[in-house]
Amino acid sequence: MKAYSAPSTAGSDIYYCHSYAAWEKGSNENHNRMIRRWYPKGTDFAKVSKKEIAVLQSWMNGYPRKMLGWLTPEEVA
Repeated sequence: MKAYSAPSTAGSDIYYCHSYAAWEKGSNENHNRMIRRWYPKGTDFAKVSKKEIAVLQSWMNGYPRKMLGWLTPEEVA
């Protein structure tokens, strides 16, 4: 994985990972896995209502995460 320093107000580095290297993008892959519980790969999200997306979003934000000490993102925010 390569770090790219870009000017930012947060002073954070931006990391780019390689295509098809799932081990370099753990958080993204975990979120994709969670989404796939509801919608299989290849789902046309243009046909999914905003209400259905909001329900999924609420479920994901209410799901406890080990990296947050088993708190939910809603509890941390």
